[in-house]
Amino acid sequence: MHKIKKEAAIFFDRDGVLIDAPLINKKPTSVQSLKDVKLCKNILEICKYYKKNYYLIMVTNQPDYSRGVNSKKNIININNFLKKKLNLDMIYVCYSDNEKCIDRKPNPGMLLKAKKKYKINLKKSFMIGDRWRDVGAGNKAGCRTIFIERNYSEKLIYKPNYSIRKLKDIFLIIKK
Repeated sequence: MHKIKKEAAIFFDRDGVLIDAPLINKKPTSVQSLKDVKLCKNILEICKYYKKNYYLIMVTNQPDYSRGVNSKKNIININNFLKKKLNLDMIYVCYSDNEKCIDRKPNPGMLLKAKKKYKINLKKSFMIGDRWRDVGAGNKAGCRTIFIERNYSEKLIYKPNYSIRKLKDIFLIIKK
């Protein structure tokens, strides 16, 4: 049996897409420790379903580290748990709080690193996120973007290709 050659990826944001994000003033925040991790509804099934035909890659901003709010150890523990649990191919993390950092979403740096490493066709790939930064990074990288509407108290600065309210609606958009 020969292995299917993947050429596209599904990029996932972490907090609010793979795991539930705690809200403060209707704005999502990062989970601070592994004990607080709760997978988003349907994410296990989604990852299992698309694993054969797509690279599954998490791209996450974690500025809490550079702000001194969380430790790198906590962030790495959470990410390693998700990589194993969801069978992700790769995880990219931006710890910077600097908007000019190429890896900090809405900049496309993390997606471009994945493109280079896995020879990904970004036009056939998807970026799934729950914030304007995710949509921005996907748009700038040339991916199709799927925005999960969570009714946060922030403006959606970039226009996504698709907007959904429930994670399982991804099945209606991304064909195997």
